[in-house]
Amino acid sequence: QVQLVESGGGLVQAGGSLRLSCTASGSIFSINVMGWYRQAPGKERELVARITSGGSTDYADSVKGRFTISRDNVKNTVYLQMNSLKPEDTAVYYCNFKRSLYEYWGQGTQVTVSS
Repeated sequence: QVQLVESGGGLVQAGGSLRLSCTASGSIFSINVMGWYRQAPGKERELVARITSGGSTDYADSVKGRFTISRDNVKNTVYLQMNSLKPEDTAVYYCNFKRSLYEYWGQGTQVTVSS
């Protein structure tokens, strides 16, 4: 089992910045992928960004150039730095952890961007 604890959501004006953090604990092995997904009201959950334990990253086109994902493998923590936020970034953001055939989700943190 893996437990994920998220922090850092909140309310921000358009153009502002937020940083999300997610710390994993439990049965963590060295090879894994951590990432962030988001779900806006009435929409499906979508990938925002992900990063492998080796540091390879992948971003949704809508956030490229504005968001940066990083991780600290010693702390088992993944970060999402979100800059130049737009109202359309408003959603619940979920931390995701994948290891082999297993997948775990955080409880979600609300990000609201006002215009």
